[in-house]
Amino acid sequence: MILLRRLLGDVLRRQRQRQGRTLREVSSSARVSLGYLSEVERGQKEASSELLSAICDALDVRMSELMREVSDELSLAELAQSAAASEPVSVPVRPMLNSVSMASVAGGPERVTIKAPAEAVNVVAA
Repeated sequence: MILLRRLLGDVLRRQRQRQGRTLREVSSSARVSLGYLSEVERGQKEASSELLSAICDALDVRMSELMREVSDELSLAELAQSAAASEPVSVPVRPMLNSVSMASVAGGPERVTIKAPAEAVNVVAA
């Protein structure tokens, strides 16, 4: 069984470690106890949306980025689970964004530019 709280905890831990930050630093910045943050990272506690927002703010990561990474992990876990059960599964491929930028033109509306890769790769479980 795939547990969303474990995947979420793994992604949060990786985000924190990529920044070279300690549990203590993030828990202090997010105003959550070190023990509770540790339990969330280990997938032992379900984090509320308010707690996730505070942790994302502390990590300076958009919640949408966090959820996209969790979604990608979930897709891989489902694919692995299906492969183990020998059931063929088609996996929709969603292009990852290369960059997002915003520009404001004098006197005009803001413009948002989203750059995505030109090609997508299809993944097929054997």
